[in-house]
Amino acid sequence: MSLIIRKAEICDASVIFSFIRELAEYERLAHEVDATEGDIAKALFGENRRVFADIAEWDGEPVGFALWFYNFSTFRGRHGIYLEDLFVRPAFRSKGIGKALLKHLARRCLDEGLTRLEWWVLDWNEPALRVYRSIGAVPMDEWTVQRMTGDALRQLAEEP
Repeated sequence: MSLIIRKAEICDASVIFSFIRELAEYERLAHEVDATEGDIAKALFGENRRVFADIAEWDGEPVGFALWFYNFSTFRGRHGIYLEDLFVRPAFRSKGIGKALLKHLARRCLDEGLTRLEWWVLDWNEPALRVYRSIGAVPMDEWTVQRMTGDALRQLAEEP
């Protein structure tokens, strides 16, 4: 069996969108997906790209992906990578594909002089947490994620 990690191309938009939907199902968050395949294609391959994806192929079949973007650390004075989504189809898990995608991004960090690779993981996702610990990732327990959407976002933006 052979594994290849490659840069996503426009012809991958459909499979990336299906990975996103499968990931949302796995994370019990399918009700939050309102993106369309067109939204994903535009974000990844449009004129003003700010997000990127890599595809994992097992024997030529797309079986997983990593979707990421550059972030910035003011404390370090350099960029890093924020991994938004990492997903491997269930039938292909435990073959090292997720770890290979992370390794690919770690190499990119080193090659580009980036200071870190970060991501979030749901606290109940024990299989993922075990993999992340095994490769040396550490939880950032002292940080609490904050998010603003919908009415709260509009209200703040429109406040005098």
